[in-house]
Amino acid sequence: MSPLPPLPVDASILQRMLDRMLPAAADDGDIYLQRMCSESLALEEGRVKHVAASTHQGLAARVVRGEASGHACTDSLDTAALMDTARAARAIVDDSNHPQIARLHAHKTKATLYPAEHPALDMDFGARRACLAAIDTLARGLDTRVCQVFASLNVSHSEVFIARMDGALLHDVRPLVRLNVSVVVEQDGRRETGSFGGGGRQTLKQLLDTGAAERFTREAVRLALLNLEAREAPAGTMPVVLGPGWPGILLHEAVGHGLEGDFNRKGTSVFARRIGERIAAPGVTVVDDGAIPGRRGSLTIDDEGTPTGRTVLIEDGILIGYLLDRQNARLLGMQPTGNGRRESYAHPVLPRMTNTFMLAGSESPEAIVQSLQRGIYAVNFGGGQVDITSGKFVFTTSEAYYVEQGRIQYPVKGATLIGSGHEVLRKISMIGNDLALDPGVGTCGKAGQSVPVGVGLPTVRVDELIVGGTEVGGA
Repeated sequence: MSPLPPLPVDASILQRMLDRMLPAAADDGDIYLQRMCSESLALEEGRVKHVAASTHQGLAARVVRGEASGHACTDSLDTAALMDTARAARAIVDDSNHPQIARLHAHKTKATLYPAEHPALDMDFGARRACLAAIDTLARGLDTRVCQVFASLNVSHSEVFIARMDGALLHDVRPLVRLNVSVVVEQDGRRETGSFGGGGRQTLKQLLDTGAAERFTREAVRLALLNLEAREAPAGTMPVVLGPGWPGILLHEAVGHGLEGDFNRKGTSVFARRIGERIAAPGVTVVDDGAIPGRRGSLTIDDEGTPTGRTVLIEDGILIGYLLDRQNARLLGMQPTGNGRRESYAHPVLPRMTNTFMLAGSESPEAIVQSLQRGIYAVNFGGGQVDITSGKFVFTTSEAYYVEQGRIQYPVKGATLIGSGHEVLRKISMIGNDLALDPGVGTCGKAGQSVPVGVGLPTVRVDELIVGGTEVGGA
């Protein structure tokens, strides 16, 4: 076995676990070993009020047969507990025979997509506290109407080892950082908020060296002041222009989940058994790419040890692929795409998105906005929800404008976009040349698990969406 970083558990014990837990009838199986530490600082009312740090480690054993999967985990790494975990995982298969498991060997992976060191090593507690204090000073200095400032720095460092049924032993170190800024402004008794944040798989110093602290602060203040001017949103069915970047969350939620392999294998997605069919307007190409260096949703390998890569899901409006882990790929007769993910060792593997976005078109974003006779230009989103089975969604905008005769009239608040993901794809009539990825804030929830993700979108025109607001008929 070629050199690997020191294992928390001796490789010979992992070999014994594989030998014990995998019956001859198993289709697949692995051991997932994780060590993780995280730290966070949060500023409120001009001083750091919240500091937290945690470390944990644990191991999961998994046995897969057909559509069933046995998952057992422990946070105790003594040999007895590990062997009990192995036995529990194999309980789904009534087979006393053991296959000949390949001897564990270090498996070389592609070049890593992010730094391996702890992301806060180059910035001590004092420097982080000073950064948050500078954000508070800057925000209050930008406008006298700023009355409250909240800022936080969050870092995590996860190291994983994966021992597979084929004998491959893989390793990955995953840093993650995020800076969030939120401000409250007040004018004539009216209070509004604005928030901005971002980060990725990099060190804190790398993030802050880009000027992120000042940029995020200025953007949070801008959004808060914009909300002071916002009027009630119009209501009705109308064309909507989605801005670039974070509005890709609509694509992620309303379409991306429906393209995950488990929903399609079970036939519960609106896209099940539709490979080769047109499901979107011409020009719409959607990809999931987990191999973009430094991005929040990127992974060198997924949580089964499969290298991540670029998976085309929709090409020029035609459905051509799904997002697949090893189990669902095998059951569908397809190849895994590197999308097997889990929140931690305590969670089972699920097919999940990484960085999901629509490719750029040829239209200028200005021309797309000018095409609106009466509609909404949605630049940023807040919360939302979607029914994965039907694809129906409701999203609330956090920055949007009312447009009439091709000109932005005024900002609006309280606008919600209501529709169905697969229907929206067919109603896209213009695609901008300005593809942007989000700043690094996405977290995706599924089956009680949360994982970091990325989204992206160019400016696009959707010819018809229901806009929920309070001003029927507009201004």
